[in-house]
Amino acid sequence: MCTKYFGGVPTVHPAPNFSAADDAEILRGAMDGLGTDEDMIIEILTHRSNQQRQAIAEHFKNVLERDLIEDVKGELGGNFEKVIVALLMPPHEYLCKELKNAMNGAGTNEGTLIEIICSKSNEEIEKIVECYEALYERPLVEQVCSETSGNLGRFLTLILTKTRNDCNDIDDGDARAKAEELYAGGEGQLGTEESIFYKVLAHESFAQLRRIFEEYKEISGNTIEQALKHELSGDFLDALLAVVECVQGPAIFFARKLHDAMDGMGTDDDTLIRIIVSRSEIDLGSIKQEFEKMYDKTLESCIENDTPGDFKRVLLQLLT
Repeated sequence: MCTKYFGGVPTVHPAPNFSAADDAEILRGAMDGLGTDEDMIIEILTHRSNQQRQAIAEHFKNVLERDLIEDVKGELGGNFEKVIVALLMPPHEYLCKELKNAMNGAGTNEGTLIEIICSKSNEEIEKIVECYEALYERPLVEQVCSETSGNLGRFLTLILTKTRNDCNDIDDGDARAKAEELYAGGEGQLGTEESIFYKVLAHESFAQLRRIFEEYKEISGNTIEQALKHELSGDFLDALLAVVECVQGPAIFFARKLHDAMDGMGTDDDTLIRIIVSRSEIDLGSIKQEFEKMYDKTLESCIENDTPGDFKRVLLQLLT
């Protein structure tokens, strides 16, 4: 019998006494006539679960004979519009759109591929893979293979083909053996056998990887992060480190991604939107807590300083 692990504190919850019809009529009024009531749009959509937002959109379609997302696009603009549209999309469709955008045009945004793919369980990967093919009539793994290469491509392909063990029970003997394999393939020899790293980190459950990394520290004296940074580089290293951080706790990984999105000159608005929207019903509360522990400042204060106007207000509402 496999032990299942749950965790994470969301910031968005289903609204009590919900009425899709009432919300739809209010939203229609907020976008009808001269001017737009942005405050009302923010108030409703940030305090409803995604399932409730889908019910509102259905009422728009079936009763009001309108497309809610198209109405939003006609009334709003910029990053504020992007957040509202993201909130109105089913979660897996939204992530598929982000994956598609990361592979469109010249060049590939490997960081987005790594963030979305490396942080997901087999169950989440299965839903994303099915949704992607339904939306774009092309297998996700096929497109990822065509847009990435080398060890990164092989690693992402293994994750997308659901090779990760779903059982979270821990095998101490196997953990020791896998840790020794990782050491022998990297620090324990001249040169690096990269295939050992991507096979172990793509196949083992997060619970088992946590035990493997503990054993690795005993064998090597270094953490697995230190070893990876010494042995590898580039996008492949980033992908492996993403899995390592998600093993420690997804909130740690996403807190760092949010910090990086706002660090230095300019802000990576797309990453900011994607993480805050997609994690709001999963573990955004936990991400806030980790962010403050890691950087000695609140996530809210950083968003206050890095974003303007309605864009700022909608993000802050999702964080409360």
